[in-house]
Amino acid sequence: MQTKKIANLFNGYLSAFKTYDLDKVAACYHLPCTLHTPDKVVLLKNTKNCLQEFNDIFSQLQHAKTSEIIARKASYSLVTENLLFASIDWEFINGQGEIFADFCAIYHLVLVEDELKIVNVVSHDLSNSLTLDYPFVLID
Repeated sequence: MQTKKIANLFNGYLSAFKTYDLDKVAACYHLPCTLHTPDKVVLLKNTKNCLQEFNDIFSQLQHAKTSEIIARKASYSLVTENLLFASIDWEFINGQGEIFADFCAIYHLVLVEDELKIVNVVSHDLSNSLTLDYPFVLID
């Protein structure tokens, strides 16, 4: 099972988001990779692209006065020995304690040198949430 590796990846990812740590979030990705939202698709070709995209995302989170980021549900499935899917339902809470963003993110992960990396993220409305084969827990 890859449960420990996937939990480590996403606990680091969540920590990077909570502290607005660009280098730490970039370390979670295998480049090149893609990010898909309902509004756009972004190809991150290199570290510079990755840092700029997440700087923009972090600026939006800071502007919204994000006080908390919660993973409500997290699970994964093995596709092959080196490829996994993960699904996480996210809630972003503002300074007034209100949910200002909630969505399901589907991650495609690849095992590179015994470490999982994100190669693709597709964000959806929570109505498209998935429950995959194996649950995992993110530690706040």
